[in-house]
Amino acid sequence: MALGRRRTARGRTEVPSGTDAVAEAATGRIGSWALAGWLALVTVLIVLLDLFTGEDLRVIPLLVVVPALASVFCTLRQTVWVAVWITVVVVGSGLGGHGTFWDFVFGMGFTVLACALGVAACAARIRHATEMARLRSAAVALQRQILRPLPVVTDQVFAYGLYEPIEEDRFVGGDIYEVVESPYGTRVIIGDVQGKGLAAIGAGFAAIAAFREAAVRERTLTGVVEALEDAVVRHNVFSAQTGEAERFVTALVLGFDGKDRVQAVNCGHLPPRLLHEGRARAVPLRRISVPLGLAGLSRETRTAESFAFPPGATLLAVTDGVTEARDADRAFYPFDRRLADWAGHDPRELLDALRTDLERFTGGVRRDDVAALALRRAPASGDGEAARPVAGAVTD
Repeated sequence: MALGRRRTARGRTEVPSGTDAVAEAATGRIGSWALAGWLALVTVLIVLLDLFTGEDLRVIPLLVVVPALASVFCTLRQTVWVAVWITVVVVGSGLGGHGTFWDFVFGMGFTVLACALGVAACAARIRHATEMARLRSAAVALQRQILRPLPVVTDQVFAYGLYEPIEEDRFVGGDIYEVVESPYGTRVIIGDVQGKGLAAIGAGFAAIAAFREAAVRERTLTGVVEALEDAVVRHNVFSAQTGEAERFVTALVLGFDGKDRVQAVNCGHLPPRLLHEGRARAVPLRRISVPLGLAGLSRETRTAESFAFPPGATLLAVTDGVTEARDADRAFYPFDRRLADWAGHDPRELLDALRTDLERFTGGVRRDDVAALALRRAPASGDGEAARPVAGAVTD
């Protein structure tokens, strides 16, 4: 099992705990019995070949490459054991040979040096892997602070999610999401930070931190968005002072109050899709404002609008990593056409189908982070539908 993230049977991403990751770093990739079998086979073959070639061409010294190979796949203990075995075989062969004393001394010295270097390389590999495992554990802890695991359940909605950073060894990318239950209902954000890399992650963290505070404090959804705007602007001021590029954030902010309508403020983001009664359609949001961080370039104030969200419907919000995904021929992903085929899926099945289809369409080559939120109204008390989703999540 490779360090870092791994896939489950449902296709979701899991991250091993810090202790497991560090222990896994020092674990060999080949069992001791299998190693002993291969070592015996290689030794017999090399010895027989050496006997066949005679004194004119000594083949036994080739065994010194075995500890180097073991250092790549084995534990430190296994590599030491291999090095000792090879040294014994080469020394025994030298004692039974007909070369000069100095030939024997040179051969033994070369063998010991090669074996020692193999052991040292193994120790360095394990030390590096352990350090990387600790860094990955820290990244997991950072991810838990920036992007919470899904699903999230509130009194108003069930929120399921799909999150795939563009880089496999990165746990957090430029796409952001959050779900916060407040005295005014449930507030949801999904967004995409301009650019990639650590600078984009910093801007995303600034937006999420502001959202978590403002979603509980602000009475109106536009008040939440104004707080987000201020946070991104402050982050850009700090970035300019440190020599980094300023960033803007496209975002869709939603408000659920338990009724059959949803409030939305669209800051330059993709409109959500509503899946209901076997049909999928884009929600016609008409009041689209500039992205967060760019309000100073527009005279228009951000306003909220509402749309219907009937019971049993699924609201799907995605980032442009979905809609702008391309195949090998550079054709765009047919997002809305695919949704029409999945309109009857529940949120979990919908995200599983989206993930699998995107992977197949792009051939596993992603050019941008992918994030999606599938939202469904929580059933009222006494409804036949289950009040909580089963354990497990699409993202971790």
